[in-house]
Amino acid sequence: MAAKQDPSLRVPLQDYWRSRSTQQKQLQTQFGDNFEQHLLTNLGYAARIYPLLWQGLETDKPANISLNVDDAFTFLSESAWVLEDAGYKVIVPAWWTPKGRQRAKIRLQVKGKGSKSAAIKGKGLFSADSLVEYQYELAIGGERVSEQEWQALVNSKTPLVQFRGQWMELDKDKMQEMLNFWQKHREENPDVSLIDFMKLTAEGEASEDLEVERDRALSDMLEKLHDKSRLELIADPVRFQGKLRDYQKRGVSWLSYLESLGLNGCLADDMGLGKSAQVIARLLQEREVLSTSKETEKALALSVLPTLLIAPTSVVGNWQKEMEKFAPELRSLIHHGPQRLQDAKAFKAAVQDCDMLITSFTLARKDEKLLSSVAWHRLVIDEAQNIKNPKAAQTKAILKLPATHRLALTGTPVENRLLDLWSIFNFLNPGYLGKEAQFRKMFELPIQKHGSRTQSAALKKLVEPFILRRLKTDKSIIQDLPDKVEQKLYCNLTREQASLYEAIVKEVEQEIDAAEGMKRKGMILATLLKLKQICNHPRQFLQDESEFTPERSHKLERLIEMIEEVKAEGESLLVFTQFTELGSALEKYIKHTLHYNTYYIHGGTSREKRERMISEFQDPESEPSVFILSLKAGGVGITLTKANHVFHFDRWWNPAVEDQATDRAFRIGQKIDQMIEDKKKLAGSIIGADESWLTELDNEAFKKLIRLNKNAVLD
Repeated sequence: MAAKQDPSLRVPLQDYWRSRSTQQKQLQTQFGDNFEQHLLTNLGYAARIYPLLWQGLETDKPANISLNVDDAFTFLSESAWVLEDAGYKVIVPAWWTPKGRQRAKIRLQVKGKGSKSAAIKGKGLFSADSLVEYQYELAIGGERVSEQEWQALVNSKTPLVQFRGQWMELDKDKMQEMLNFWQKHREENPDVSLIDFMKLTAEGEASEDLEVERDRALSDMLEKLHDKSRLELIADPVRFQGKLRDYQKRGVSWLSYLESLGLNGCLADDMGLGKSAQVIARLLQEREVLSTSKETEKALALSVLPTLLIAPTSVVGNWQKEMEKFAPELRSLIHHGPQRLQDAKAFKAAVQDCDMLITSFTLARKDEKLLSSVAWHRLVIDEAQNIKNPKAAQTKAILKLPATHRLALTGTPVENRLLDLWSIFNFLNPGYLGKEAQFRKMFELPIQKHGSRTQSAALKKLVEPFILRRLKTDKSIIQDLPDKVEQKLYCNLTREQASLYEAIVKEVEQEIDAAEGMKRKGMILATLLKLKQICNHPRQFLQDESEFTPERSHKLERLIEMIEEVKAEGESLLVFTQFTELGSALEKYIKHTLHYNTYYIHGGTSREKRERMISEFQDPESEPSVFILSLKAGGVGITLTKANHVFHFDRWWNPAVEDQATDRAFRIGQKIDQMIEDKKKLAGSIIGADESWLTELDNEAFKKLIRLNKNAVLD
C-alpha cells in the first residue's frame, strides 16, 4: 500500500496487519481516515477487473495471492495495464521493463585480421591485411549462451522462464529462428572485406535481434566515418596555392582516410563550396605523403599513376584552370575535341606524363576502350548525377573503367528519386546497396511510396560513412557568403497569350476523354509544354518568327524592367531558360535593342567559345553583362560569381536542377548580398520530375491541373 499524499511511503500489507495497534494507528494517520475500509473497497473493485484477486479477499486481512508462471505472465502482459488504465498504481519487476529486459540475440563478433587490427589502419580494401574476421554467437543479456542452454529455453513450456537467476520472457518461435541461423553459420569463420563489414555493421545496428561486438580498432574506424569531426585536420599542402577553409581541410582529411581504408566516397558539398579545390589539395597531399615514405620505389611508382576526371563538357576547361590556379606544378591534360589523342600507344605515353587527365561524359562512352587501357590511380566523376541512370550506355561505360580509388562529386546525390543514390553507390562501391531490384524493394518503394521512417533510417545508416555533405546555409561552415534572397514574381497574361491559352485548354478537354495509355500521358506532357511556351511568349509557341517584343508578353516585359534595374546599379546578372530558341531570342533582343553586353551558352556552344565567354564575363575589369544560359548546358559546374542576380525565365520540372543553376553565382566568391530569382509559377511547379504520377491521373484531375495552372498565371 502507498499513501496518496506521499507516494514514496510504501508498506507491505502483511507488515501492516502484523504490526502493533499503536503502529497501525500511526500509519492510519499517514494513509488517511477510514484507511482499512477504503483499502478493502478498492481491492474489491480491482477484483472485478482481475478476478484472481478474490483469492486474497477471502480473509478480512488480505495480504497477497499466489500465481503460477502462466498466470504471472498473463498478469504482466495483459491485466497489469488494464488495472493501470483504471487508476491503480501497478509496480512491475525491473526485469519486465524495457530497460531491464533480457533479450535473446545473435551476437556478431568482428575483429581485424591480424594482431590488434593493425591492418585496419592499413593499405586498402583488397589488401590481405585489411580483411575482417567475424563469428556468430548465441547471447542473452550480453552473455554467451551454449547451444544446449538455448535449446532448453526453446523447449520450455511457458513464455516466462528463469535463466541464470533472472526471470525473462521468451519468444520461442523467434528463438528457434535464431538457433537455426546460428546452426547454419556457426561452422563459418570467414574473412570479409572492409566494405562487407560496413554493410554487416549497418544491418546489425538496424536489427533488434543482432548485436554487433567490434574490437577497438574497428570501433574507432566506424566512429571516425560516422562522425567526421573526429578526423584530424590536415595542414594546407605545401605546394597548394591558396588557403583551405577548415571545412575543406576536413574534406581532404576524409578523402585521405577513406582511401587509406580502400573505401570510396561521395563528396556532396553544396555547389560553390570548393569541391574541386579539395580534390586538387588531396592530389598534392598524397604526393607529399609519398615523398616522405620509406618505400621509395613503391612511392615513386604510385606517384606517376594519374587520376582520370570525368566532367560535363561545360567545365572541362574550368578544371584545368583550377589545376593551374591551385597546383601549377601538377600536370593536367585535356582529352577532348577532334584533335585529342586516339592512338592507344601515344595516349598511354601522354597519360604517364600527367597527374590528371580531364575528359567529358560523352567521350567516356565514345572512348571507353581507350580509357580502359590505363589502370587509373583514381577515377573522379564531377556532377555525378550524370550517372544517375544505371541503364544508360554512358553509365555502363564509366563503370567498366579500372581504378584503384573512385570518387563522386555532386551537390545533388538524389536529384529525382532514390535510385539516383543507388546508381552513384553502384559506381563507388558495387554491390554495397545490393542489386537494383533489391534496392527498389527494400528502400525505394517503402521510402518514396509509403514514407517508411524505419527504412529511411536504415538507408541513412548504410550510406552515412561514405557521404560528406555540407551546406552553404550553415553558418558554422562558411560565414562570409551573403544570404540568398529568393522572390517569386507573378505576371498577367496579355490578351494574345490568354486567347492562345484558352484555345489549347478547350482543345485538350475535347480530346482527353478519348485518349488512353501512353498516348494520353504523352498528350498531357505535350500540353503542359505548350502552356509553358505560351506563358513565355506567343512567338515561341507559334514558331512563326514573328516579333519578339515585351508588348506580347508581360513576363518578358517584367524581365526587361528588372534587367534595366540591375544594369542601372552597374551589376551583372544571369538568365536561365530551358528552351534554346527562347535563349537565342532573348540574346538578340537584349543585345540589339537594349544594347547591353550579352553572352549566351547552350548545348551547341563549342568548348573554346564557352570558356572564352566565361573568362570575359568573370573579368573584374569588364563592363557589367547579361549572361543567358540554357539550363541543362550552363546549369552545372560553371563559376559565375560576378553575377549577383539570377533570373529563371521559365521553370524546370525539377527544383533541384534550378537550385544548381542558381548556384553558378551563389558560391564562394560571391560578395553582394542580393540574389533574385524570377520564378514563374507554371504547371512545372505543380508536378515533379517523376512521371509515375501520370499513371492514375484521370480526366477531372487533369482539368483541375489546367485550371490551377491558368489561375496561377492570371492572378
